[in-house]
Amino acid sequence: MDPQQEIFTELLLRIKALGYDVFDGELPPENTPYPFVYLGDMQQTDRNTKTEVIGSTFPSIHIWHSSPKKRGTISKMLQEIKLVCRRIEKTKNYSWFVKNVNQRIITDTTTKTPLLHGILEVEFAFS
Repeated sequence: MDPQQEIFTELLLRIKALGYDVFDGELPPENTPYPFVYLGDMQQTDRNTKTEVIGSTFPSIHIWHSSPKKRGTISKMLQEIKLVCRRIEKTKNYSWFVKNVNQRIITDTTTKTPLLHGILEVEFAFS
């Protein structure tokens, strides 16, 4: 299995196990309750060595909440998801470790109601 797909599947299962609604592929329908998690873009860089393929994957994980006054909820969810990421050490075909995490919380005014949008950009190294 391709490394980016393997870590994507692992993230999907582990974040769902936290009890959160997780969506991928498309954003959820309009009436989906908040907060929810969306597994977004995935980037990968890799190279061959004499014995294996090594590289990094860069998933983007998004959280939306319908109340700008719920920043603490977004922060808690981001922290829990970062811990999930850091606990992934092995999947069926690869070994993993988190090299870097970028985290942002921004306001989202693309809907009638202002939203909070948490973003995690994680760099997973694999071998």
